[in-house]
Parts: sequence; C-alpha cells; structure tokens
Amino acid sequence: MALTQKNDYTIDDIYALPEGQRAELIDGQIYNMAPPNTRHQMLVSGLTITIGNYIRSKAGNCKIFPAPFAVFLNKDDRNYVEPDISVICDRDKLNDKGCNGAPDWIIEIVSPSTERVDYGIKLFKYRSAGVREYWIVNPRTSIVNVFDLENEKESCQYSFDDAAPVCIYDDLSIRISDFTE
Repeated sequence: MALTQKNDYTIDDIYALPEGQRAELIDGQIYNMAPPNTRHQMLVSGLTITIGNYIRSKAGNCKIFPAPFAVFLNKDDRNYVEPDISVICDRDKLNDKGCNGAPDWIIEIVSPSTERVDYGIKLFKYRSAGVREYWIVNPRTSIVNVFDLENEKESCQYSFDDAAPVCIYDDLSIRISDFTE
C-alpha cells in the first residue's frame, strides 16, 4: 500500500524507515511491503536454488540474489526496489549496497496486496529500465506470466505444471509446481 503524506520520497526516506520495516520506492512513491508467507518463501527458495544451480553448472557469469536485495533501478534517488529474485549478469552493476541499474531477470511472487503493483507499475518500470526478462508468479491463480522484455515479445502464460522456458537462457525451463509440493 502506498503512503500518501507526500509524493516525492527519496532513498534517504527508505533508509530512515524503522528497523525491520521494508518498503520499495517507485518514482518517489513509497510502497510498504508485507512479510512474505510460507508458500511465498518456498517459491523463492526453490527458484533461487534451481537458477543458481543452473548458473553454476554452466560456469556462468550471472549472480542470483533473493530478497531482500536492493536494486537502484534507474541509478537515481527516487527508485529502489527489492524484487523477490534478481539475476544480474553485468557484475559492474554490483556493489556493497546492491545493484545499480536494471537486473537481467526479475521474478516477483505476487500476493494479494502487491498484484496491482507487480502487474502494472513494476512491469512498466522494469521494461523502461532495461530489465531483459520479468516473471510474475501468482500462487493464487497458479499462473506464471513470462515477459521477454529484451525482444519485446508479448507475455506468455504458463500454469504451475508447465515447464516455463527462460528467455535469457535457451536451455532452461522451470516448472513452478516442483516447489509447491
């Protein structure tokens, strides 16, 4: 849920939040984040392990980071997100604080309170910032939306039982139901 006191927050406001309170900043607007539930964490864990093992098996240069991990999306002080999973292939974007610029692949696990932001605001921000691939995993509907933003292809929808192909890796597909049992 967005705070409404003012419309021009900065990253300094994010860092000034009380200990333990998490929020994201998109175009100067703060969006509070609720604690994740068990199913959400199972999905994040399963995806992180699967993608991390794939990258290691290929001796890849990319790094995977589960939330909380800071992404300074537009290299400005008005945009700060913590995607559920970020894959970054350009190590020059990484520093001690997080990622400066667009990750190559972002995965968001939708909750009822984040649906509007994940499907709308974040899709637009990630596309305009240069994210190559964006997945929206919806446990309520058991649907995965795969957006190949790099090639500007239309979104593809997959059920959790389908093997969803990863756009940035030609030989990787992921079945979400493997992490929900």
